Amino acid sequence: MPKIGKSTMPWYTKAVVFMTLSVVQWLPMAARAQSATLRPMIEVRTRLGTMVVALYNETPEHRDLFLARVRSGTMDSVLLHRIVPGFVVEGGDPASKNAAPGVPLGLDPDTVGLPLTVVPGLIHRKGALAAAPAGDTPALQGRSHRDRFYFVLGVPYAPSELERINTRSAAHGTPFTYSENDRSDYATEGGQPRLDGTCTVFGQVVSGLEVLDALAQEPCNTWDRPMEDIPISMRILQ
Repeated sequence: MPKIGKSTMPWYTKAVVFMTLSVVQWLPMAARAQSATLRPMIEVRTRLGTMVVALYNETPEHRDLFLARVRSGTMDSVLLHRIVPGFVVEGGDPASKNAAPGVPLGLDPDTVGLPLTVVPGLIHRKGALAAAPAGDTPALQGRSHRDRFYFVLGVPYAPSELERINTRSAAHGTPFTYSENDRSDYATEGGQPRLDGTCTVFGQVVSGLEVLDALAQEPCNTWDRPMEDIPISMRILQ
């Protein structure tokens, strides 16, 4: 990386320059062909640290809605209301902003939703950002919740395990084709391949994966809600 030099460039601009150059290595291989400068990047702040997320242009409806909600401030002060170690960290429920301590959250369906968008190569590897299902009724199958999202924690999966999962998924009508790079990502970084083909992956954490690891250690109640609230704030970096 060439030196920027001593200039009046603000620190946050320097951070974006660095992220633009380094983001590619954190994206799935299928997403690396497009220049990182074209991908919107979002800063997500929590009391345990800050993450930077690159949004996928391959999922335009989900990308645009997420950007609109960040711009409007809708995402600020919502809670990360569900943490399941080895699985996901979920947030985005508007009701969480004023929720009483300990009550269950994330239960309301989205009766409109967005259409499910499955893109080969955009997998549920560790750090993936995805839309929660709109609901569990037949009418809402194949649709994404417009508010709720989750970050993938996951665990490593050997190629043989991946094949067994995909065989079961195919039997349920949600087969997924994995490239060698996908298999490598799941084996080395981990993720949740059981979710592939069922939810829309529309982004990836490119900085701050250690924050996800810290979140996974938070004590939670029987509803998987953290015992101490974790509000978030977001802003668009580029």
